Amino acid sequence: MSIRFTTKARKGLVALSVAAGLALGVAGCGGGDDEKKPQATASVPEKGGSNPSAQEGQADEPLAEMKGSNGLLLQLTSAARDAGGFVTVSGILKNDGADRITVPAAVRGDETEILRHGMSLGGATLVDSKAKKRYYVLRDTDGRPLTTTGFSSLKAGESIAVFLQFPSPPAETTEVTFQLPTFAAAPIQISG
Repeated sequence: MSIRFTTKARKGLVALSVAAGLALGVAGCGGGDDEKKPQATASVPEKGGSNPSAQEGQADEPLAEMKGSNGLLLQLTSAARDAGGFVTVSGILKNDGADRITVPAAVRGDETEILRHGMSLGGATLVDSKAKKRYYVLRDTDGRPLTTTGFSSLKAGESIAVFLQFPSPPAETTEVTFQLPTFAAAPIQISG
């Protein structure tokens, strides 16, 4: 055997060993018990510290709190207008009941295009009563709603962070009514 062949073979073996080690390391880091994941919490600055950021200030009091069926609770924490021409509404969907709850399919709405893509909050709307306009959840080019997807039920006390994106009402419109099937409607303020 030539020295050249031996060197190439050694390099290949080293590369294979490194790749296998990395693959095992990545596999060992993920895939644990999903129920034991810690909940994300917002940090509170200590006295004398820096001023809180806009995100830290949003967690103090929700824009709206709406009750749904079977103990579901939706807290909207922000509604921010973006320069790109849309409004992003963020919040938390929580099971306030004592039992596991299946999220009602009605929250998806009844549009065929949205129904094809599974569970979502695609039935939500923003209503501008002054201009007499209703804004529906935006969709991507494949028809998927631009909202939280892929959830079906919540355990007792469990909550998930949710978001929804809508076309932006005119800049002079700062208050709209948020509607989601099976939940009470609530007025919210749009920032930005």
